[in-house]
Amino acid sequence: MKSLTLHCSSSTCPCCLSVSESVPSPVHHGDDDDDDEVSRSQDVESDIQAAVPLPPLVEDDFVPDDPRDSPHQYDDQTETIDTTGVLVEERPPEESGESRRDLTSSKFTQEAENQSEAPVEPEPQSGTARETEESEKQAEEKIREKESAKEGKLEEALRAFEALVQQHPQSPRARYGKAQAEDGLAEKLRSNDMLQRSINTYREAAELPDVTSDLLRAALKRRAERQQFLGRMRGSLATLEKLVQIFPEDIGLKNELGVAHLLLGDNKGAKKVYDEVLAVAPSNGFAKVHYGFILKSENKIAESIPYLKEGLESGEPGTDDGRFYFHLGDALQRVGDSSAYHWYELGHKRGHFASVWQRSLYNVDGLKAQPWWTPKETGYTDLVKTLERNWKTIRDEALAVMDQNTGLFIPEEENLREKGEWGQYTLWQQGKKAGTACQGVPKTCSLLERYSEATGCKRGQIKFSVMHPGTHVWPHTGPTNCRLRMHLGLVVPKQGCRIRCTDQTREWEEGKVLIFDDSFEHEVWQDADRYRLIFIVDVWHPELTAYQRQTLSPI
Repeated sequence: MKSLTLHCSSSTCPCCLSVSESVPSPVHHGDDDDDDEVSRSQDVESDIQAAVPLPPLVEDDFVPDDPRDSPHQYDDQTETIDTTGVLVEERPPEESGESRRDLTSSKFTQEAENQSEAPVEPEPQSGTARETEESEKQAEEKIREKESAKEGKLEEALRAFEALVQQHPQSPRARYGKAQAEDGLAEKLRSNDMLQRSINTYREAAELPDVTSDLLRAALKRRAERQQFLGRMRGSLATLEKLVQIFPEDIGLKNELGVAHLLLGDNKGAKKVYDEVLAVAPSNGFAKVHYGFILKSENKIAESIPYLKEGLESGEPGTDDGRFYFHLGDALQRVGDSSAYHWYELGHKRGHFASVWQRSLYNVDGLKAQPWWTPKETGYTDLVKTLERNWKTIRDEALAVMDQNTGLFIPEEENLREKGEWGQYTLWQQGKKAGTACQGVPKTCSLLERYSEATGCKRGQIKFSVMHPGTHVWPHTGPTNCRLRMHLGLVVPKQGCRIRCTDQTREWEEGKVLIFDDSFEHEVWQDADRYRLIFIVDVWHPELTAYQRQTLSPI
């Protein structure tokens, strides 16, 4: 069973815990090297359905630079990259709003922001300490006045706080102000180095002997948030664990600690945290939706439903998230409960889904939305003609791969099937060739090389799909409205194989292409007496601009 990772690493059919943006650019979090080979078995659709996370969609008002481009050695090295995401709607670049403080955490971690930015009043002191505090306050006020008067010249503010730290090296307030200035400057400069400096300074502020409890909490919470943003997930977890040790009665901190475990793919650790929360706060809605999410990822479908339902009904901050509506509806569908569409409708009314049928979570606004498409409507008629003219060549290569080494067809293992057998052999994924897969079907790959709308589709795949008799694929939806999916029939039994998209059901034909938008709910039945083999080619939605195709994050 795959672990549930809040980030969304994800997927082919949408949903995971873990992000719509102003058409983001790909961004590296953490120090891991990119893997040039794409797994032949990875299916974004199935990953999402299995509650596995999607890749991070980062708004482009602050895109961290790649730590590998800098000689600076960070204090908080980790072995993993930040794969979390916030599933929200993507906006065209011209509509991007003001920058957000935390671009990689989802809604349920952002309320921490308000507390960390609130003015922190130190505890009362006496004598010389009070005089020192007064001088610090006066200096701080002058700095803030200067910063405001000069339209937030953060470089000057940072120099002023550095001088204040030199004057009062044991002052937590001065050190915290320096960390905030570094934090703001990091965003302005889009610099990981500067952001790491602020992370270190937040720690220094928290470790000073006279730090007040409020300032300690604010410094460590902000440190954990910025560590997450840089992909220092283990460092963030350690910071939150320290916070929970210091403030054991704070349920909010424990909930954030649970999220930190999920961001690392540690479902077991997260489940333990939420067990503890629910033991002392059984009505806590935030803990309930996350606990239900974890249960669903463990395929405990019926058990997950009351937690997801009650958590959403609580209306608590952090529960109004499209992923929870998605997974509750999906769980209800799988147990045969028609109230699933009530929750999909609520998710639509809350702005999480484009419609009850179209429930993708990684979206670009304004794209034409319909379940079934004709080749002419897509504008990709040349590609369709090439596939249909050469369908026998494509079929023969696929059959040769199947006959010579069936192990190259990887079973679908992401819990999309109610029953049966379903194998896939992937040639391209996220706009990259999948390892050496093309060596097995060279003519097929050669045919596709000149169609960048397919091979360059970073939010799609090109793959063979073989489905055996007795297979039923649950109703599900893809993760994004940015692609269309072509199905070329290669080996299709005369009866028993069909696909439903929304309320329209169709059948495949050998040598013919079906085109649909898999961000709409679809379902597959294979009740024939032999296997069904098709070739799947995802293409960019035809209304996406060249800029969007270049800058959208891979899925």
